[in-house]
Amino acid sequence: MSAWLRPIRTGWVVRDEVPGPDVDEFDEPERVITALAAPGAADDTLLAVQHPHRTPAARTAGLDVRTALPLARVALDRLRALHYRRVSEVVAPYRIDGPDGSALGVLCLVDPAAVGADGASWVRHTEEVYPEVVAERAAVLSGLGCATSAAMLIPASGGAELTGLVEDVCAGLGAPTSSTVDSGGRRHALWLLGPGQPQDELLAALRQRPLLVADGNHRVAAATAQRSLLALVTGGPGLRIGPIHRVLRGTGLGPAELEERWRSAGLDVRRGGAAQPPAAPGEVVVVAGEAVLTVRLPAWQPGPSIDHGVVERVLVQQALGVDPDGPSLRPLFAGRTPPADADAVLLLAPVPLADLLAIHAAGRRMPRKATYFTPKPRSGLLLADL
Repeated sequence: MSAWLRPIRTGWVVRDEVPGPDVDEFDEPERVITALAAPGAADDTLLAVQHPHRTPAARTAGLDVRTALPLARVALDRLRALHYRRVSEVVAPYRIDGPDGSALGVLCLVDPAAVGADGASWVRHTEEVYPEVVAERAAVLSGLGCATSAAMLIPASGGAELTGLVEDVCAGLGAPTSSTVDSGGRRHALWLLGPGQPQDELLAALRQRPLLVADGNHRVAAATAQRSLLALVTGGPGLRIGPIHRVLRGTGLGPAELEERWRSAGLDVRRGGAAQPPAAPGEVVVVAGEAVLTVRLPAWQPGPSIDHGVVERVLVQQALGVDPDGPSLRPLFAGRTPPADADAVLLLAPVPLADLLAIHAAGRRMPRKATYFTPKPRSGLLLADL
């Protein structure tokens, strides 16, 4: 049991600020490409290291992720030499406070493939994943041999006790090793805790309960082969779940045809209303050009249900004949501008934490990109050798 969650044997903590743009601003490949092509953008940034095949030089040379990795390894070595200092056998108590919540936890290494004596996984996925994204992340992770960002894992129970324990540890450590504010106004504070009884007691407490993936299902899946994942284990105290919407594009369907097809499928569709997400699960607000439609979601399957799954299987696949796994349906994070060629934006309510836990208890996973937990740990403050 003890080996599945462990200290970072060799790591690098940032001396001042993470070099380059705030990498956690970028989720979609198109936005990464745009950021790396911006005037003054340099190849020696964490964003370029994480996406080596999306730099202007790599794109000009026609490099894919594997052929671009040697350049990324050289760039990572330079970054560590210029902007980081080496540490060993540490865990990192970590605090985030911002406008979108607060989290207090511990950065450490986790084996995502480990199972307990009962045969159940210690780290449990909450969402399905895109196989192509997992393959790309796995290639970068194995090619670099270094984790540059952390997944966020939450205990299945006992979150308040974990928060209290980490608060006590931080109080005994004094001023943080690193303290910075990201582009979203969140304050990130990181402490380093080396070998000794306090570290042993903290790790023992972290190993007591299974962990659910709050953020980073793709990173967890990508790290399974290496059996080593950098993770922030946190129970809050102020985690929030934001919505992730859906965009229909390339279908050629206008608002009138969408309404007709959904009504023909027996769905309750209302015209008009505010072009904003529903306040609670059970409905989806569809914005198509100037038109706004509200669709009441039917029960899709027995037991707990997640709106994203109903939208994908009933509204999109069954009623429209559109493959929800294909390019015509993509996620859209709250606050992001929809693509100019969008046929419609499907606005969904945030998934309540109780529904997530119910899905987990039923032994199921949510659809891909259903929950947006905040606040997230900032990439690049602590790197971990794998």
